Amino acid sequence: MEKSQFEDLKNGVQEIIDLIVAKDTKSANNKLLEISEKLDDFLDHTDEDDDLIEISKYQVLLNQLHQKINSVTDDAIESEDQF
Repeated sequence: MEKSQFEDLKNGVQEIIDLIVAKDTKSANNKLLEISEKLDDFLDHTDEDDDLIEISKYQVLLNQLHQKINSVTDDAIESEDQF
């Protein structure tokens, strides 16, 4: 896998993080889905051990970001319910 593909993943993950910080969970979730699809595509087309290890790291990170997005969304809903 080319280094530029991992750079694209890294940039996409950073964009997700920025969207979470801005509390734009809808856009963050959409970007997460987009990056997840790219990651799945990379996984389907590689069999190099180093690439598989790097892909697995991104899978774990995306899972954590998904949980964070859900947490931020749940907190926002609870805040709205208090009013």
